Amino acid sequence: MSNNFKRITCGSMFLASLAMVGCSTTNESKPNPATTTNPAANSQSKSAGQKLQAVADSSLRAGQDKSSLDALRRGDTATTPAGSALKEIYFEFDSYDLSTDARTTLKTAADWLKKNSSVSVDIEGHCDERGTNEYNLALGPKRAKAAKDCLTSLGVSATRLSTTSYGEEIPVCREHNEDCWAKNRRDRFVTLTAKPNV
Repeated sequence: MSNNFKRITCGSMFLASLAMVGCSTTNESKPNPATTTNPAANSQSKSAGQKLQAVADSSLRAGQDKSSLDALRRGDTATTPAGSALKEIYFEFDSYDLSTDARTTLKTAADWLKKNSSVSVDIEGHCDERGTNEYNLALGPKRAKAAKDCLTSLGVSATRLSTTSYGEEIPVCREHNEDCWAKNRRDRFVTLTAKPNV
């Protein structure tokens, strides 16, 4: 069994245990591994015959309604569809400050979310592999919260936004260089719910 596979398996089990415990971070000055969840995320079951309201972005429905952990379990890479209205944002090393590009991307996302009010979103905070697992699990929610705060300041209801930290555990790039690490320092936006058509 390769070291990468062992690391991913151990990381997945750790993340699953975090999800079951329902940890959350409350102290910004003292890093705490965290996952903050929205109760809406726990009620994703659909009754037979129920149709989800069509959303404007079909690629969003096709690929962005699964968490990065779901993608890992399927053996897929957790990437955002190219045509999605909810694009990933990226961070500098060891930072959760929003760049000008990130703010522009979040403005576009806020506009789309205001037009599609039935959609709730989980904001996943991701990190590169440098630093300890614990440190990166604490940095991830700060990145997700920065995006959430920006979206709420742009008029998106906070009740529609939840955050999750995956730390360094679910990278989209596995090479050990800056180009790759930059792709892993990101927030990813995953749709959670849409109102059924009646």
